[in-house]
Amino acid sequence: MLTLDNPVFVRPEARQQILDTLQANKIPGEYGLRVGVRGGGCGSSWLLGFDLPGPADEVYNVDEVRVIIDRKHLLYVLGAEIGYEPGGFTVDKVTESR
Repeated sequence: MLTLDNPVFVRPEARQQILDTLQANKIPGEYGLRVGVRGGGCGSSWLLGFDLPGPADEVYNVDEVRVIIDRKHLLYVLGAEIGYEPGGFTVDKVTESR
């Protein structure tokens, strides 16, 4: 079930890749995975990256991954599923409830 405690889903392969990357690069614990959207001329695209939370952010613990979402982006990313496949991370919008 999707709740504000878990506004996004992190697939197991993505979770492992995120944790491995944080550890391998010795990224401090206060950092997390920023999930958001970026506007563009023909629509929007997903924004993923490691970042520190700011005053406009909400921070969630999703399957041991610290997820940072700007409050303005929350409505747009709710239900997103973060995955990983060779070549990088993927984000899909999940419309049905889990």
